[in-house]
Amino acid sequence: MRALAVARRELRGALDQPLAYVLVGAFAALSAAFFFVLAPFFAEARTTLRPFFEFAPFALTLFAPALAMRTLAEEARGGGLDLLLSWPLDPGVVVAGKFLGAWGVLGLALLCTAGLPITVSALGPLDWGPVLAGYLGLFLYGGACLAIGVFASAMSSHQVVAFIGGFTACFALYLAGRAQVVLPAGLASIAHAIGFEARVTGFARGVVDTGDVAFFVAVMVGALGLAREAVDARRWR
Repeated sequence: MRALAVARRELRGALDQPLAYVLVGAFAALSAAFFFVLAPFFAEARTTLRPFFEFAPFALTLFAPALAMRTLAEEARGGGLDLLLSWPLDPGVVVAGKFLGAWGVLGLALLCTAGLPITVSALGPLDWGPVLAGYLGLFLYGGACLAIGVFASAMSSHQVVAFIGGFTACFALYLAGRAQVVLPAGLASIAHAIGFEARVTGFARGVVDTGDVAFFVAVMVGALGLAREAVDARRWR
């Protein structure tokens, strides 16, 4: 319950800042522009959201660290984190609350793209199973990238440094699956296992693999656990 209280505080604080609206609007606008202008949607004449689900993971790789960079770095720089840690709260509660608040903003960004499936369904029959599964995959994928961004934010007092660190890690994991073609067999299997892109593509086909769900949840728990340790170390310093 304390984590939810921190999450509500974080969500209210994020929605009071113009940056959240800029990021959410930019994500929705870029998604629509790619889907209707850059992707061959009208040329293919098929009622499918596959181009959107192919583009959105890359966009979230950039969007999630930008959203997460302020969660702990800004608080640390402004002294708000010290105030939070002076309360009888475990650092894990603070980290979880920050993450949940930012995840709510990310969910709002995905919700703002709901016009895409609605428009496509008006043009012809649309299979809603893969659409709903695809959005679930994006929500989990975005949560994993967001958790990594929160860890990067916990490691720095500068938002730009936190963004660069979070984006670099997320982008490396995004490309890991593609790197397997140039790696030795042993490393290729590891790259395939940790590759984010390969894990999220199945959702767009309507396949909700429990292994992929567990993978993204494990990344979130692991990254937030590391962030908790980083915040705890800051408190003791």
